[in-house]
Amino acid sequence: MSKIKKVKAHTEAAAETGKAVDIVTEAVTTTGGIPVATKAPPAVKIKRKKGALLPSYESPGAAAMDLRAFIDGELIILPMGRIRIPTGLFMEIPPGFEAQVRSRSGLADRHGLIVLNAPGTIDSDYRGELQVILVNLGSESYTVRNGDRIAQMLISPIVRAEISEADDLSQTERGMGGFGSTGI
Repeated sequence: MSKIKKVKAHTEAAAETGKAVDIVTEAVTTTGGIPVATKAPPAVKIKRKKGALLPSYESPGAAAMDLRAFIDGELIILPMGRIRIPTGLFMEIPPGFEAQVRSRSGLADRHGLIVLNAPGTIDSDYRGELQVILVNLGSESYTVRNGDRIAQMLISPIVRAEISEADDLSQTERGMGGFGSTGI
């Protein structure tokens, strides 16, 4: 069943004037109780090496797809060690989108394994093999085997900023305070 849902955003300035800013209007459907936008999702093309497994959403509400290792034998990641793990996948992401590679929460919690540059960005013009840099922050070695789920990947729209050089920047209450300046 489809219904039109209008989403409005109030910026601080808009709230002061009482005017709302429309940011998106789209039809929304419900699939198994989960709202799903009816806009067509981006078409991502994937080429894979023989035997490599395609990324997969592991639950109906999953935002990200799991990525799997594509290796011969095993790779051992020593404590505090890092390794680049191939997936056997090559992608064509449409312009205006990126893929973000992130850690899997279970691996991070149970074994201290995280994606080193999380989120890792895969640009729309990259055509090389998708590889994942894992680091072992745990106290024990971890063995990766072919087909193991090693990371998750989210396809996300991007916005490219217009950069303009300035001699001065506006003043704020925070100013140049950073690295914990607002509290812990």
